Amino acid sequence: MTDTSRHIPPTVYPSGLTLEELAALFPEEPLYRAKQIFKWISKGIESFDSMTNIPQPLRERLSERFDGHPISSNIEKQLVDEDGSLKLQIRLRDGAAVECVLLEDIEGRKTACLSSQVGCPMGCAFCKTGTLGFLRNLGADEILEQFHLLRRLRGFISNVVFMGMGEPLLNLENVRRAIALLSNHEGIGMSTRKITISTSGIVPGILDLAAHGPIVRLAVSLTSANPELRTHLMPVNKTWPLETLKSALLEYQRVTRDRITLEVVLIDTMNTSEHDAIALAEWIAPLKVQVNLIAWNPIEGMAFKTPSTAQVKQFAEILDHNGIVTIPRMNRGRGVMGACGQLGDTLKAQE
Repeated sequence: MTDTSRHIPPTVYPSGLTLEELAALFPEEPLYRAKQIFKWISKGIESFDSMTNIPQPLRERLSERFDGHPISSNIEKQLVDEDGSLKLQIRLRDGAAVECVLLEDIEGRKTACLSSQVGCPMGCAFCKTGTLGFLRNLGADEILEQFHLLRRLRGFISNVVFMGMGEPLLNLENVRRAIALLSNHEGIGMSTRKITISTSGIVPGILDLAAHGPIVRLAVSLTSANPELRTHLMPVNKTWPLETLKSALLEYQRVTRDRITLEVVLIDTMNTSEHDAIALAEWIAPLKVQVNLIAWNPIEGMAFKTPSTAQVKQFAEILDHNGIVTIPRMNRGRGVMGACGQLGDTLKAQE
C-alpha cells in the first residue's frame, strides 16, 4: 500500500487536504476519525482543541503536524462599508498578503469573493490589483482559509466567486482543488452551481474547464468588443484575441449548456457609446449570455472616469433591445475599496 502522506507537502495546511489525504496522515487510525477531522476542518475551527470528539493524543499530533493552528493565515485588517460589505486584508504564512470580500445582497445572500493569486500578472489598465505585479499562486488551503475567515465573522455563506485578486485560470489546479473541497458533501457541501470563476479570457483554461470540469458558473471580463480598445485595456487580448476567446466560449457552452456571464466595465468616454453597445451585441451572437454592466470604480492614481447613471442605462437599453439579458450591477464595497477592480489598495507592489 502506498503511503500517500509522503506526497503531501509539509506546508499544506488542513483546509487544503482531501479526506483521503487526511486519512493517509494517520493510517493507523480508523477512517471515521479522518471523516471527523475533515468535518471539523470544514467548519474553519480556530483550534484543534475544538475537536471535542477527537482523542486528545490525536489532537496533539495534529497540532504538532500543523504548527499548532488549523489555519495558517491571519486577519491583519478588516474594513466594513456602510452597505455592509466586509473586506479583509489577510497575511499569509510567508508574509505575503491578499484581500478578500464578503458581499451581501438586499435579500441577505452572502457571497465570498476570494483571491487566487498574490497580485496579478494580467495588467488590466483599469484594475488596481494589476498594478501590484505578481508574486505567486495561492494554494488551495490559502484560498479556503479566506472563506473560513470570512465565515467566522459573518456566518453562513451561500455563494463563492473567484473574482478577487489574481487570474483563477492561471492557477487552475489549486482553484479546482479548492472547489472540490468546497463542494464535498462530507464537509462544506456547497453546490458547484453556487460557485463562479471569473477570468480575463484565458482560453486554455476555459477549454480545460470545458473538458475536465468542474462545471461551475463562468464569468468573463470582456469590457469591449473593439479589438484595439480591449488590447489597450486588457493586454490578454494580444495572446487570446476576441475571436479566439469567442470560439472557446462557444465550446464551453456546447459542453456545459450553461449561460455565460460577460462582465463589462464601463469607462466614461472610452466604451460607453451607442456604437460600443451595438458592437458588443453583434459580437455576442450566437452566445447565450448575461451581461453584467459595471460602472468603473474610482482608483487613486488612475485617470479613468466613472460613467453617469444615464450612460449605463442607455447602454443597457441597447443590449436589452438586442435580446441580451443585461444587469447593471450595484457597486457594493466601493466605500472600503472592495468593489470590482479596487482590491489591493492597501498592499504594496509585489517584489
